[in-house]
Amino acid sequence: MAMIASEMEQLLIVEDDTDLQEGLAFVMEAEQYKVFGAETIKKAKEYLRREEISGMILDCNLPDGNGFDFCREIRAASDVPILMLTARDSELDEVKALESGASDYMPKPFSVAVLKARVKKMMRHTEHMVLRSGNIVVDLANCQARKGDGPLELSAVEFKLLTYFMQNKGLVLSKEQILARIWENDGQFVDDNIVSVNVRRLRLKIEDDPKNPERIKTVHGMGYLWKERPD
Repeated sequence: MAMIASEMEQLLIVEDDTDLQEGLAFVMEAEQYKVFGAETIKKAKEYLRREEISGMILDCNLPDGNGFDFCREIRAASDVPILMLTARDSELDEVKALESGASDYMPKPFSVAVLKARVKKMMRHTEHMVLRSGNIVVDLANCQARKGDGPLELSAVEFKLLTYFMQNKGLVLSKEQILARIWENDGQFVDDNIVSVNVRRLRLKIEDDPKNPERIKTVHGMGYLWKERPD
């Protein structure tokens, strides 16, 4: 299952050495990431609130705090992959990085080629677990969804329905296909009106104006289509 994304993956580099930060940004932009740079935890938090960050490179020592505590703080609310940059040959820092919830770590100085490979591996490991479309994000691993900064309170059926739509954006899904996928073997015993009922309930939770839906579009005589929104 591939991640559905409306734009390139966004990487946040939190490093107070501006030369190193700019060098890493140049390298990762060449790998087709959209890169944001922050010299402080305060600035990093602003990016995390404002942007859909797909992954982070985080230094362990920053002017307004340490990366280990910041990593723990992020982990309390997010599973975004984090590669921590630790002090050279410090086993204690490496242990602290993993204990704080980092996905991976690299001691300074490091090989740029190895760092690129580590970031790619880290991102691939999690990409199948998250679906994004505009400001709607579905975390498959934790069975959670959110719209913007707020969580979406979905039933199990609504969560499966939202996931199915986002995995097939731009494709018309018939009621028969939805029944077979969401209700599986029970589809033959379920009135297909149940699809319309649950689509209506889902629209109430994800659409800005449920009476004029912009995400889940009805294709008359055919079914439903998930339409990407820029948000």
